[in-house]
Amino acid sequence: MSAYRQTWVEVDLDAIRHNVRALKPQGAELMAVVKANGYGHGDASVARAALQAGATWIGVALVEEGLGLRAAGIGAPILVLSEFPAGSERVALEARLTPALYTEDGLARLAEAGGGSAQGPVPVQVKVDTGMHRVGVYPPDTAAAFVSRVVDAGFELEGLWTHFASSAEDERTTKEQLAAFLDVVADVRAAGHRPRLLHTANSAATILYPDTHLDLVRPGIAIYGLEPAPGVGADIGLRPALSWHSTVTMVKRVPAGGRVSYGHHYKLDHDANLATVPVGYADGYPRPLSSRAEVLIEGRRCRVAGTVTMDQIVVNCGDLAVAPGDEVVLIGRQGEKSVTAEELGSRSGTIAYEIVARIGERVPRVHVG
Repeated sequence: MSAYRQTWVEVDLDAIRHNVRALKPQGAELMAVVKANGYGHGDASVARAALQAGATWIGVALVEEGLGLRAAGIGAPILVLSEFPAGSERVALEARLTPALYTEDGLARLAEAGGGSAQGPVPVQVKVDTGMHRVGVYPPDTAAAFVSRVVDAGFELEGLWTHFASSAEDERTTKEQLAAFLDVVADVRAAGHRPRLLHTANSAATILYPDTHLDLVRPGIAIYGLEPAPGVGADIGLRPALSWHSTVTMVKRVPAGGRVSYGHHYKLDHDANLATVPVGYADGYPRPLSSRAEVLIEGRRCRVAGTVTMDQIVVNCGDLAVAPGDEVVLIGRQGEKSVTAEELGSRSGTIAYEIVARIGERVPRVHVG
C-alpha cells in the first residue's frame, strides 16, 4: 500500500491460482487473459500466478500490455488479441509477441516488418469472425484462402481461433459459431495447413461447453473469480480475488433534514453519523452508485449518502459509532457481510467486468499469497 493513500485494492494470488486450476481442462492448454491491467487486478502479478497454476499462454489486448509484461520478466508466449497497430510491428516482433492476423493490411504490414528470422518463420494466429462481427476474417468461407496468403508470406500458422458473442446466455448461437469455426478448420486443413492450436472458448464456454475446449481455452473474467453471468461458474467454486478497501477520514453528526453532497439530492430522514471516505469516481467508483451503493463499516452495511464525488463519498452510518481510521470495505467481506463486484455492477447499470477493470491506477494494488 502507498505510504499515504487510504484507499487500496488487495488481490489474493492464491485465489487466482485456484481459479486457473479449476478452469483448466485436462486435455487443453489455458491462456490467461490479463488485458486491461489484469481486469484491474495487476497484470504481471496475475500472469505469474496463472503460469504457476498451469497456464501456458498469456493474452493481452494491446502491444503496450505485452511489452510491459516482457519488461516485468514474463517469458511465456503472449498473444495480442487484435492486429498490431501500424508502426508497432517491429517492436512487437522483437519482444516475441505473437500476432493476431485477420486483414490484408495487417498481413502486408507484418510481412514488411519481417516474416522470418534466424529462428525460423514468425508464428501467427489467424482470427475468424464466426458471428461476433467485431474483428476477424469475414466471411468465414474466405478464411482458408487468407491462411494460404499468410503462409505464402513466410509466416507459420501457429493458431486458428474465433470468439463467441453470447456463450454465457445463448447455447444455440454458441453451437452455431462453433460449427462455423469447425467448418473453417476443415477448409484450412483441406488447403494443406495444420495449425497447432485451435481455440474458441472464453470464460463461459470454458465452464459450460466442453466441446469448445479444443486445444486451448482463453478464460478472462473467471480467472479473477467473477462469474461471466449470474450462476455461471458457481458449481466449480470460483473465488473472487479482489477486495477494495478504504478508511473513514471524518465523522460528523448531522440532524434530520440535512442534505448531503453535490446537488443536495440526498436528505436525511433521521439524525445520523456521516462518514467521509476518500474514494470517488476518479478512482473508478462509479458515480451512478450515488445514494444506491452500500459499503461495509464495523461489519454493517451503510448506504452511500448523496452524490459520489471525484475523490470522496459520504456514507450514512445512522447511529453506528464510527471514527476516523475505521476500515471501509467497498468490495469484499467484513465480518458476516459482503459486497460484490456483481452487486455494484447491477446497482450502477453495468457489469462486474467494468467495475473491477475501471479501478484507477492511483489506487494502490497489494498482492498477497
